[in-house]
Amino acid sequence: MEKKSVSTSKVQIAQIMMPNNSNPSGNIFGGVIMSIIDNAAAIAALRHTHHNCVTASVDRIDFLSPVYVGNLVIAKASVNYVSHTSMEIGVKVEAECLLKGTKSHIASAYLTFVALDENDKPTSAPELILESEEEKRRFEEGKIRRESRIKKRKRVSPNAPCIDRSNRRGLSF
Repeated sequence: MEKKSVSTSKVQIAQIMMPNNSNPSGNIFGGVIMSIIDNAAAIAALRHTHHNCVTASVDRIDFLSPVYVGNLVIAKASVNYVSHTSMEIGVKVEAECLLKGTKSHIASAYLTFVALDENDKPTSAPELILESEEEKRRFEEGKIRRESRIKKRKRVSPNAPCIDRSNRRGLSF
């Protein structure tokens, strides 16, 4: 399988925050920001693998400052670490006040995605080509976080799925 550089799957998405994204005071719902984070990470995972990918976990999200109606939210995502079928995607989120031109870091998160084949079974993800010291550092930190996630997962018993998707037809991405 071909290796891929981090830069080939980087993504930046932006969305202006509208009143329907907020509470009556104009504060944007955290779930809206979480959705943007998941979308940016999914695009990076899809670009890296060219397979259907699903979110397996989301590490802690800390909201560093509020976001308001009229702000532009920018999510920057890239692949940090790749194991056999899973990959960690790092996402940094900024808010920009379009009236002043100021930006602030509002949230960061690490998400784990798993690449799936046409039968919804985990499939191999391309290895990463690490081109900078920062990419090497992020890779090593991602490896440590993965080991921590695995330890936590072993303490929890899995539930059986409630929907059988084995007969789905005509759905392709």
